[in-house]
Amino acid sequence: MSKGTPPPHAGSPPLSPPACVCHALRAVTRAITQLYDELLRPSGLRVTQFSILGRLSQVGPATVTQLTDMLVMDQTTMTRNLKLLEHEGLIERVTQADARVKSVRLTAKGRKALRAAFPLWQQAQQRVLQHVGAESWAETHRQLLDLLRVTQPQESVGATLWPSDQG
Repeated sequence: MSKGTPPPHAGSPPLSPPACVCHALRAVTRAITQLYDELLRPSGLRVTQFSILGRLSQVGPATVTQLTDMLVMDQTTMTRNLKLLEHEGLIERVTQADARVKSVRLTAKGRKALRAAFPLWQQAQQRVLQHVGAESWAETHRQLLDLLRVTQPQESVGATLWPSDQG
């Protein structure tokens, strides 16, 4: 570097990655997702797909928009996962009076896949809970709901994340 040339970081905000809420949450989310995906691998499902099937199991038929909102997932990721699940016969489309509205429901094969994957999901869940502890997770879950309120309408937050005993 020549004399008089400011260092590359000159003028940059003094922000280390762990201080950034978004960076920290994304890093933890990626790591935890990898753990769940690894343990779910024998089922053929990824944790995102497991979550979609689980939500459909809870609520019954739902529109793509409803699922996107409930799981706080972007439309592209949801659509890609729904196509894969439909191709595998785990979900099916539901005919609506308004053809523009796309709805899906769990199939018998999807219920069977969810039941088969559930013990694998439980292993992942137990690994995390054994590390952080049930009380700590309950507090973390509450704090995550508080963070979600920054971006979500108040009435939708309670229905967004599964109860703390399910993930």
